[in-house]
Amino acid sequence: MGQARPFRKATVFVVENDEEERFLISMLFEESDLDVIACDNAETAAAIMAEKPGEIAMVFADMRLRGKMDGVDLARTVSRKYPGVALIVTAPDHNERLAQLPARAEFVQKPWLALDLLRKAERLRAASSAS
Repeated sequence: MGQARPFRKATVFVVENDEEERFLISMLFEESDLDVIACDNAETAAAIMAEKPGEIAMVFADMRLRGKMDGVDLARTVSRKYPGVALIVTAPDHNERLAQLPARAEFVQKPWLALDLLRKAERLRAASSAS
């Protein structure tokens, strides 16, 4: 008989510069039984992901982040370095940067509904873990 492996919850990385939105999104994912890591900029997110390769299942990032990298830059970096990580990028409107998102990244326009966001996240996680 094989040894049982400990159950490990999936981790989502929330990258949002608005503190209230970051808290709301984090609570939403935590209530859906996901572990959450959160920060307010793409540079910090990229550094943390480099320290925890293989631990992050999904990145949820605002397109408009402060710093040298925005959410599109972060999504492109994650797509290139961590191809198994699901990606959701959000913004209040469509703009020219959308065309620069990686093909596998999903765009969710603000304001989004919590249930719709959770369904999309679950679908992306399932697709990422199946590939």
